[in-house]
Amino acid sequence: MNTNPRITSIVIRRSTLLTALLLALPLVASAQDDRASTGAPKTAMQDMPGMDHSSMQGMTMPPASDTASLPAGKYKKKHAAPKHPADAKTAGDMPSMDHASMPGMDHKEAPKKSDAMQGMDHGGMPGMDHGSMQGVDSMSGMTMGPMQGGSPPPNARSPDYSDGIVYGPMKGMDMTDKAPLGMLLIDQLEYTNGNDANGLSWEAEGWYGNDSNKLWVRTEGGRSGGKIEDADVEAFWNRNIATFWSTQAGVRHDFGEGPSRTWAAFGVQGLAPYWFELEATGYVDASGRTAARLRAEYELLLTQRLILQPEAEINLYGKDDPATRIGSGISDVQFGLRLRYEIRRQFAPYIGVHWVRRMGTTADYARQDRQPVLDRQIVVGVRIWL
Repeated sequence: MNTNPRITSIVIRRSTLLTALLLALPLVASAQDDRASTGAPKTAMQDMPGMDHSSMQGMTMPPASDTASLPAGKYKKKHAAPKHPADAKTAGDMPSMDHASMPGMDHKEAPKKSDAMQGMDHGGMPGMDHGSMQGVDSMSGMTMGPMQGGSPPPNARSPDYSDGIVYGPMKGMDMTDKAPLGMLLIDQLEYTNGNDANGLSWEAEGWYGNDSNKLWVRTEGGRSGGKIEDADVEAFWNRNIATFWSTQAGVRHDFGEGPSRTWAAFGVQGLAPYWFELEATGYVDASGRTAARLRAEYELLLTQRLILQPEAEINLYGKDDPATRIGSGISDVQFGLRLRYEIRRQFAPYIGVHWVRRMGTTADYARQDRQPVLDRQIVVGVRIWL
């Protein structure tokens, strides 16, 4: 095998250089240890420029010991940390440290750990100008009161935080249920075209009083052939008993064809769930006759102005009254359907249809008088409330 003399020479030189480096490493490490143990002496605190500890009260520093000539191992052993916390000296046992002479540090009575903040006079600490701190006048005498309530701060714009704005007189905004109010509603004022005759009919109610007690008046009737056929007027004392519900007690007076009748009236009215307006009233007259009326209404909003209003009514009597052509039991059942358009909330024209079905003995009286038992009427009218 042929060996290249040049390659052999390079390998020998590299091996010799690596061996020399390995032999020199222990010598370099020993030189560094000697330099660390015999290096330049550490700077004493009193020799530091700008740090005149001798002028500080209570900070008398002992003379610096000459530790530069000591070996590194001896010096570390002398100042090594204690093996157990009980062997450590407290700050109060540090030699030449006069805490009592430090301004603001009153050590006449050693404070407990929980009272460590007591006796700390921050105002006496030099360089701590607490008066210049924004928002803090002084630490002494500061009363940490509740976050809310109490006296306003000295720089408050107004003691009640109203900035001088007072409540103005707003008429009609008094939060009281004693203020008297009133309303008049002409629910139906219409022209009717029926199987028997044409005419004018009405239905209206009004009240005046407060939220608890009101005077309530309502009336309904019809006029045909130049005379009033059947009409009544009711007056009640309306007493609120629950939200949307009230009791009524008063009188009713019937007039029109036949003799007049006067009844003592009592009942209940209100707004049922799903916005059904209900009314139930009972009547008693001086001769012992009794009667009852049940009514229900509902308003279906097709739009904000176009409203469909169905209503139903049932009238009952305790015994026959031939003079007024009314029989006992259910005398008649009425149903109406009216579609109105509210040009304004207070004024709304409408069109609709109204059915009247006479029942029992009342139907027999109608047949005797040659009147229809079932009467269908086309109505055109207006609804007004004030």
